Amino acid sequence: MLKSFFAKIYAGIISRQVYTWAKDPINTQNKVFKELISQASKTKFGRDHKFETISSYQDFKKLVPVRDYEGLKGYISDIQKGELNVLWKGKPLYFAKTSGTTSGAKYIPITKESMPYQIAAAKEALLLYIAETGKADFVDGKMIFLQGSPEIDDSNKVQTGRLSGIVAHYVPKYLQKNRLPSWETNCIDDWESKVNAIVQETAVEDLRLISGIPSWVQMYFEKLIEDQGKKVSEIFPNFNLFVYGGVNYEPYRQNMEQLIGKKVDSIELFPASEGFFAYQDKQNKTNDSDKGMLLLLNSGIFYEFIVSEDFYKESPERMTLEDVKIGVNYVLIISTNAGLWSYNIGDTIAFTSLSPFRIIVTGRIKHFISAFGEHVIGKEVEQAMQIASVNTNIQIKEFTVAPQVNPIEGELPYHEWFIEFENEPENMIEFSKMIDEEMQRQNTYYFDLIQGNILQQLKISKVQKNGFDQYMRSVGKLGGQNKIPRLANDRKIADQLQILV
Repeated sequence: MLKSFFAKIYAGIISRQVYTWAKDPINTQNKVFKELISQASKTKFGRDHKFETISSYQDFKKLVPVRDYEGLKGYISDIQKGELNVLWKGKPLYFAKTSGTTSGAKYIPITKESMPYQIAAAKEALLLYIAETGKADFVDGKMIFLQGSPEIDDSNKVQTGRLSGIVAHYVPKYLQKNRLPSWETNCIDDWESKVNAIVQETAVEDLRLISGIPSWVQMYFEKLIEDQGKKVSEIFPNFNLFVYGGVNYEPYRQNMEQLIGKKVDSIELFPASEGFFAYQDKQNKTNDSDKGMLLLLNSGIFYEFIVSEDFYKESPERMTLEDVKIGVNYVLIISTNAGLWSYNIGDTIAFTSLSPFRIIVTGRIKHFISAFGEHVIGKEVEQAMQIASVNTNIQIKEFTVAPQVNPIEGELPYHEWFIEFENEPENMIEFSKMIDEEMQRQNTYYFDLIQGNILQQLKISKVQKNGFDQYMRSVGKLGGQNKIPRLANDRKIADQLQILV
């Protein structure tokens, strides 16, 4: 009771601080920009790109090109060899190791300047929830964070681990007693063994907050129900807050609420190894501008944006917050106090509000379908699936979409939707039609291709129970922070799922 009392007071203070900078976004970002350039002017990267001559964003654009990880790899290699003052002053506190699709493992620097913001953002999201709703009871009970192992590799010049594992070392002392699972359980490598251990450890506790990627929390809930024979809300009657990130919750929401046995509040986060970019700051979404997540403008990150459709042009236009518009799909480009400069993190976003700046994640710039010029993105397939599922009361465990450009003779090409159902539609053809019509409504290119008889209506391939888990296990990505791409422009995943249909 004491914790929740003081949490409400603290929440009010933090809420006022957050909305102070949120109401002055351009000045806030200009200050961040100037501080980043000043702090890094004497680094190797700063000297290579003449930071001492930069006095405006226009100067910066001319001197610092947009890069992905491959473009920074040489600098990262210098840090790994022990060089100081390479991308940022001194040396990083950590490398957050991530599994890249094109570069193999990526080593993303985290510095003493960037680390506090990684911690503060998640705390702020919870405090803003308390400030808005007045609900603080969860701080008096247990909380579980489903995440990767907290073990850190000390063998290199810079300590290396998974982001979620690194962050685990920074849980405030006042929350340590509330936090689950135990350190020993968190260190279990095999995901299925880990989830089973978490079930045994948590089933007798007063869990009030549960956090993790929806697909893996879903697995935890299923194993919990199998073990206890009761709905999640019966096992944890005080569980009322789900915190998630990494993927859109909406395609999972219906099934998750079925497993829980009631509706619970949820908070969406947008964390990454490269920085903590946004969090949901509103529960009461009375209009469209309340939707999405508050873009964190005062966290040592300077943002640039490129219209997604222009991204692969020779010289796409880069812009700051001053020039963005609501509803346009942008590639997110960041410069940070961890030493990433005009760095393409691969995510695409759209703005739902410009006062304050709120965003939704629309997908990945490399995850799209345009085998026929349709330009389909993740947000569109997720929304189509959500609408069809809600209208038919169908629960989906997981799905992904790929083009079929070589259909059997006499057929038109189509989009193939691989879906693992919790309960199947009575009429699969009608269900397919409902999704397809929503796709046509959202995407005019897709509409034209269907109406022009270039593509036929999408087809559903029903994936066997736990088929997606089997696939993720087969590629060594079961659990943790890993997630299934919603769509791809090739059939690498589709061909492997074909044997699970």
